[in-house]
Amino acid sequence: MLVGAAIGFIAATAATVVVSATVRPDVVIALVVGVPSALGMVMVLLSHRRWMTALGASVVAVAPGWFGALVAFQAVHGA
Repeated sequence: MLVGAAIGFIAATAATVVVSATVRPDVVIALVVGVPSALGMVMVLLSHRRWMTALGASVVAVAPGWFGALVAFQAVHGA
């Protein structure tokens, strides 16, 4: 899960560098938290192997890392 959170932090950093369009904050929060959480939970619930369960847990852990990075970026930019 630590690896998933680190991947989420890196993905948030890359996304903020690449995307320059103005997006509504509620849409961003829904995408950042909802998509990895839903995808990871489906992987955990439907997994038949241990490695699939571990991968699903890692995908679930992407959401807090990504969200934390976006919150930190907003705090730094004064929004």
